[in-house]
Amino acid sequence: MSQPLSPEALYRVCDPQQFDFETTETLPDLDTIIGQERAVDAVRFGIGIRHTGYNLFALGPYGTGKHTAVSQHIAQKAATEPTPSDWCYVYNFDLPHQPRAVAMPAGKGVVLAQDMQRLVETLFTVIPAAFESDEYQAQRGNIEETFKQKHEQALEKLEEEAKAQHITLIRTPMGPAFAPLRDGEVISPDEYMRLNPEDQKRIEEQVQDLQDKLRRILHQVPQWKREGQEELDKLNKEVAEFAVKPLLAELRQKYEDVPAVETYLNAVQQDLVHNVPAFLNPQPPSGIPVEGSDGSQPALSPFTRYQVNVLVDHSETSGAPIVYEDYPTYHSLVGRIEQVAHMGALLTDFTLIKPGAFHRANGGYLILDALKMLQQPYAWEAIKRLLRAGRIHIESLGQMVGLISTVSLEPEPIPLQVKVVLMGERLLYYLLCQYDPDFIELFKVAADFDDQMERTMETDQFYARLIATLVRKESLRHFDRPAVARVIEHSARLAGDAEKLSAHMRSIADLLREADYWAGEAQRTTVTRADVQQAIDSQEWRSGRVRDRLREAVLRDTIMIDTDGTKVGQVNGLSVLALGDTAFGSASRITARVRMGKGEVIDIERQVEMGGPIHSKGVLILSSYLGAHYAADFPLTLSASLVFEQSYGGVDGDSASSTELYALLSALAEAPLRQSLAVTGSVNQHGQVQAIGGVNEKIEGFFDLCQARGLTGEQGVLIPAANVKHLMLRADVVAAVRAGQFHIYPVRTIDEGIEILTGVPAGILDAEGHYPDDSINQRVVARLQDLAQKARTYQAPLPAAPPTPAAEPPTPS
Repeated sequence: MSQPLSPEALYRVCDPQQFDFETTETLPDLDTIIGQERAVDAVRFGIGIRHTGYNLFALGPYGTGKHTAVSQHIAQKAATEPTPSDWCYVYNFDLPHQPRAVAMPAGKGVVLAQDMQRLVETLFTVIPAAFESDEYQAQRGNIEETFKQKHEQALEKLEEEAKAQHITLIRTPMGPAFAPLRDGEVISPDEYMRLNPEDQKRIEEQVQDLQDKLRRILHQVPQWKREGQEELDKLNKEVAEFAVKPLLAELRQKYEDVPAVETYLNAVQQDLVHNVPAFLNPQPPSGIPVEGSDGSQPALSPFTRYQVNVLVDHSETSGAPIVYEDYPTYHSLVGRIEQVAHMGALLTDFTLIKPGAFHRANGGYLILDALKMLQQPYAWEAIKRLLRAGRIHIESLGQMVGLISTVSLEPEPIPLQVKVVLMGERLLYYLLCQYDPDFIELFKVAADFDDQMERTMETDQFYARLIATLVRKESLRHFDRPAVARVIEHSARLAGDAEKLSAHMRSIADLLREADYWAGEAQRTTVTRADVQQAIDSQEWRSGRVRDRLREAVLRDTIMIDTDGTKVGQVNGLSVLALGDTAFGSASRITARVRMGKGEVIDIERQVEMGGPIHSKGVLILSSYLGAHYAADFPLTLSASLVFEQSYGGVDGDSASSTELYALLSALAEAPLRQSLAVTGSVNQHGQVQAIGGVNEKIEGFFDLCQARGLTGEQGVLIPAANVKHLMLRADVVAAVRAGQFHIYPVRTIDEGIEILTGVPAGILDAEGHYPDDSINQRVVARLQDLAQKARTYQAPLPAAPPTPAAEPPTPS
């Protein structure tokens, strides 16, 4: 029979004497990530390789330090890399709806924007001054006078010709007209009518000829005006170039090492020359008019085109940029084109182009939370499109899905060179690998962060330095040696393994903060072991309402659980209930009934669809064990039913399969089981008891119930022997075991467990294939053989019935 575990096997103590410090104040900060060597190597490889598709996915539970580890290594790498270019959008004078993208050396984008702003402000002084100069006014007057002289000379010549024919040219509001003269005076209509017909005809012919010549002169006037305007435009262009060229020459010299700016300034100069009239207005208008402004028309300001939209500014960036986008929507990643409302219309221009996270991270690193990203519509599709294309193309979500076809801006795409790091749970990574073929092509490096690490003397020392680092980072009181040892012990408990430590840094940091709080409440300058224990106890107390209500229901016999006496076909099973971030153990009554039947074990939980597939699998395994172990030579003719009594929720997992088998064997052998014991462990087809999860919570759950009713020295728990290394029990449980009031039994086989539960030997087959008399196995075999014999009796053919005599024909009446 298996012996109870010693108290030393229930809890692996961390000896404070192994540490050579008094408090964490003397410990140096930890400059490495402990327990994550595999993940750290993957991160280092992922950020170092510079080939398409080698983006990084950091997978592991939240709170394991993924973000910290990735950020630290990226920061170290980014500091050694060059700062990428600034990116600006400028006006496209050839195609206004397609703004041009201009790359600038880091920090020069803002300088160019300021230079262009000063240029426009200067032009408002320089251009009016140039056009108001005496020289310009004289040349302009000459051009206008030339046109006027041409017009006047032509009319004077025509007028002289008319006078020679005794006809005068009269200027009227309706235009020039001709009238005959006599003695230098215009002939009145009455006098004209008294002329003889020959004179009238001669005068009409002369007037008609003069009118034809006047018409030809008037036809030449627009041509003279055009020539005059061309001369004036030429003069304006020369004056504008004279005013603008020196200013732009300074900018060209300043940005001579940026060819794109040189091209842009040439286009600016050409446009300025043709846009001179706008600068002659003493009040420069501002931007796009919006609702309620005094803008006369909803159009792009003639001066906005000379502005520079600095999309990405690296003037204060050292090395490659690192961007963490906390809210990765489509527009926050790709960028957007904003619009302003004016009189019911939405207007935009290139100055309203706004950057996204990919713009800010271009040339560096972009860190995203995978779950948050997948929750945003079209964000994942946008990331794949950008990474495949290698450039950033800004378009609205409506344009991308084809819902909007209105005219809008089409900014020139910007080349993209970025390393994307996604962080998320393991399940999310595996789902993306399974269901999105593009994912594995774009994220070829996986950094798998573990939630546990080996517990050795070396890792204990590193863990102490980790505690010191967190204490300084959070500005907490320093921890003494026993306090550090208690934190390490609790870390092993969180890992659920005495030979492991938890890598869930968030839980450890929370414990340090709360221990610091309790040290402050006790007015201590250093955190002690008692403060750490107070923090642990307080955490359990705050989250223990449901646990305490369930135990109260058992103590008040609302839920029936026996902790003393013996019962046939009844055993205490153990399960773990997880609620939020807390988990606790709870006992359940499991019963079994047997009768003659078809050789099946009925899982009532499964029949009513309250049992999960793993639980059903465990029941089928124990059925297989029962048939192969006890009824190999005769048919199994029992019908057994198993049930979790007073279970009103779903049941899953196979950790109760050994417990159910014990109840079934007890019912077959009619051997009572000790109700002072509880059982956990799964079973295989060979009767071996296998390891389960949550062993500490299960033991403590049953211990709390027994302690509430009073420890008798008979209570205890049967656990798989494979789970002994996982034990990190509470101090009160260890103390009760040390005092002999509670017992932990490690079992390897069903035979060992049934002996402890019944106090009767299980029995071993002898050379003739028989079990010892009155052993559990012998009783089970005998009961099964009896059921099989009865089944054969009921199935024997019945004796033939005597023949029925033929009926006589009826006597006629």
